[in-house]
Amino acid sequence: MSVLEDSILKDGPLRGGTRGDGAGERPDGTVWFRTVKRCAAPRVRLLCFPHAGGAASFFRDWAGAVPDDVEVVAVRYPGREDRLFDEPPASLEEMGGLVADACGPFLDVPLALFGHSMGASVAYETALRLRRSGAPAPTALFVSARTAPGQEFPRPFTYTEVSELLEHVESLGGTGRDALRDPDVLDLVLPSLRGDYHLVGRYRGAVEEALRLPVVAYFGTGDPHAGREVVAHWSSVTSGGFSLRAFDGDHFYLREHRDALLADLFGRLERVGRGGPGTAV
Repeated sequence: MSVLEDSILKDGPLRGGTRGDGAGERPDGTVWFRTVKRCAAPRVRLLCFPHAGGAASFFRDWAGAVPDDVEVVAVRYPGREDRLFDEPPASLEEMGGLVADACGPFLDVPLALFGHSMGASVAYETALRLRRSGAPAPTALFVSARTAPGQEFPRPFTYTEVSELLEHVESLGGTGRDALRDPDVLDLVLPSLRGDYHLVGRYRGAVEEALRLPVVAYFGTGDPHAGREVVAHWSSVTSGGFSLRAFDGDHFYLREHRDALLADLFGRLERVGRGGPGTAV
């Protein structure tokens, strides 16, 4: 779906504990992460950031397309699923700082970040704060379907009517559009959706310092909000190499092209791992 997670539409919200596939809340008890695909001795760990209105369960079907030696973990935003009553942060910058502070258990192996739409901004802010803290830098930053920092001016939240907000959400594409018209489902997700859009509207995202890691930007060729020219500006955030990759589709191209996207992503990670920092992506 464009906003509603598969867990709500099919299985109900994921709660604490684990599922039979080995996924679940992190064993260290942190509220910020859910394991999508566990690995006893990972070569690299991929941390995934969902879109506005999305949740960790958006990435639940990635497990089957991940190499055996890679662990995948998704970020659990406050205000949804099993964090339904947790207070959201005041900004995307604060969100990135909170995630970075919680990343300590992940820094035992190389860490890569992937963010889709709003999640790309949170992933970027997380990478910045990891660098400022003196922690090991992420191996790479993968961003998807999102305007680059410094290119989108802060704007007020303009969708005062629910119908206007839903019209915008549906324009992004994806599945589950009928569910948006279900009052029970809408009541469940509307607060987090509105909250996320407020955060995106206030986000400044100025590029005050360049990252020193490879950045790869993905986009859908039919995305009306984040096409090639928009996404290409992510090249300005790093001195560590930049690549751009297009897929057929709309804002949620990654549903249809999951396997191709992950094959590209992990192929690039493998090259970076072999060549060390500064390797072309």
